Amino acid sequence: MSAVSEVGETTGLPAEALRKAGPTRTTVVFTGLVLALVALAIVSACLGQVPTSPAEVVGSILHRIGLDIGPLPAHPAGEVTLWEVRFPRVVLAMLVGAALGCSGALLQGIFANPLAEPGVIGVSSGAAVGASAVIVLGGAFSSGWSLAWAALLSGLVTTFLVYAMSRSGGRTEVVTVILTGVAVNAMAGGLIAFFTFVANPAARDQIVFWQLGSLGGATWDVVSVVAPLTAVGVAVAIVLAPKLDVLALGESVARHLGVNVERVRQVAIVAVAVLVSAAVAFTGIIMFVGLVVPHLMRLALGPAHRVLMFASVLGGAVVLLAADLGARTLVPNADLPLGMLTALIGGPVFFLMLRRTRAKQGGWA
Repeated sequence: MSAVSEVGETTGLPAEALRKAGPTRTTVVFTGLVLALVALAIVSACLGQVPTSPAEVVGSILHRIGLDIGPLPAHPAGEVTLWEVRFPRVVLAMLVGAALGCSGALLQGIFANPLAEPGVIGVSSGAAVGASAVIVLGGAFSSGWSLAWAALLSGLVTTFLVYAMSRSGGRTEVVTVILTGVAVNAMAGGLIAFFTFVANPAARDQIVFWQLGSLGGATWDVVSVVAPLTAVGVAVAIVLAPKLDVLALGESVARHLGVNVERVRQVAIVAVAVLVSAAVAFTGIIMFVGLVVPHLMRLALGPAHRVLMFASVLGGAVVLLAADLGARTLVPNADLPLGMLTALIGGPVFFLMLRRTRAKQGGWA
């Protein structure tokens, strides 16, 4: 018996009340997301200075897995370009988008607030502090891997700090976590400003550019680090999904039904920290994906968290692939900052969603 059905029997609510979308809508949405993901991946792999057709992209993949079907790239550098430059970037975009989308859905579930987003627990700003410190130190710490690992570790440490400071009497209140996150984000912003102030001009430019976000440093080595961390975080989110369905009915009801609310929050916050830290460590800060994607998926599919987690993973991958495609093609011979693009698009989308939500609740207060 599913957790949603169990909750429905216990509380007297029909299971349909917890599932806005039926199988037909779910199938349509997931099919659309998969098709969009495949199409965007192929188009993204085609575009660049080395001309490549969709048939050559598919043919190269099929030949690589042992199937002699389809044409190989006609350009002498086509095969190398695909496998050393474009495919790592496409895969990294999928992984980062999936991590951000899943982390947003998970955080919104434990906070019982569809407008929550991963930045509220300070993981992105904490990662930026670590990256800024490494950039300022320079020297032996100036390699890309040092910067990425510093961002990853500082993001995790910041999240644990927020959680530890939020605990009182062995319990953690959602409001306390949010307020602590606001304070820690403010402190992190001050540290970033300090590092930017003391940095030399070259380091200052690097700090600013890192915070804008980019997939330009994608390699298979980077993918090999981000992929397992993302897989672990997504797996934890899916395991927690039934408990989040129960938690949506209220903490007292969840405790009555045997859910250890505090443990669920602890595990979920760790999973969010791992997902977001892995996402931003190699790409910089990318805004609004973790906020907008789960909210859109919830509007389309309803609040059942297991379906929502899978949809947010796919939706995040689609959104980030589309954003990276725009970043590479909107301005000729330029690679726009990815975080800038997602913020410019995500901000108005978020405002429209917020306005729609307020309208359903009876207008603006």
